[in-house]
Amino acid sequence: MVDMNKLLGQLLGSGAAGGFAGGLAGGLAGNMLSSKAGRKLGGKALKLGGLAAVGALAYSAYQRYSEQNTAASPSPQLPQATAPASLTPAPAGSAFMPKENDVAAKEELGLILVRAMIAVARADGRLDAQESQAIFQKIQSLGLDPESQNLLVKEMGHPVDMDAIVNSATSPEVAAEIYAASLLAVEVDSAAEKAYLGMLAARLELPAQLVVELERQVEVQKTFSE
Repeated sequence: MVDMNKLLGQLLGSGAAGGFAGGLAGGLAGNMLSSKAGRKLGGKALKLGGLAAVGALAYSAYQRYSEQNTAASPSPQLPQATAPASLTPAPAGSAFMPKENDVAAKEELGLILVRAMIAVARADGRLDAQESQAIFQKIQSLGLDPESQNLLVKEMGHPVDMDAIVNSATSPEVAAEIYAASLLAVEVDSAAEKAYLGMLAARLELPAQLVVELERQVEVQKTFSE
């Protein structure tokens, strides 16, 4: 059985999602092995664990959004990162994080987030045999256990299905986590990635202010690694 929490942690801690998938944008297998690394999370966030780190990003952003919305403040602009944003762990048993003993729910949420990361990284690319082999080699280099490797290979072989990603958002909180995980998967530097994320936010029905807060949390936690 794949430990989805551990798998997420390995992907987020190495910036690997963009490294093995992001290069599909140009259709060049070589890019997957060397460029467009994803947004590597800092040690402080990853100490929470992979699943909890994404949950904390979404929960903290949701808190800030709720406070601003209650105060009827103007729409915030994404600030330049100057200090680590407050990162509050999502309470276990909340809509952001399953209960500690609910292993099945944790595994389900973890798989949803991994699929979201893969989908955005492949948003503007197609797989051919050469690219598939390059991805497999990159996955092998991550030092994952065989079950985790097999899961990633299988998921990478599926066509991008935004409908499935959106339908897996069983609550607004999970929708926020899906968007946060998607942001972590790539450095958004292509028109296709921007278009995909814009469409994803719209399909997930995320308020514009919440999207800004999610982007802020991801950017700051990526920038400050300590």
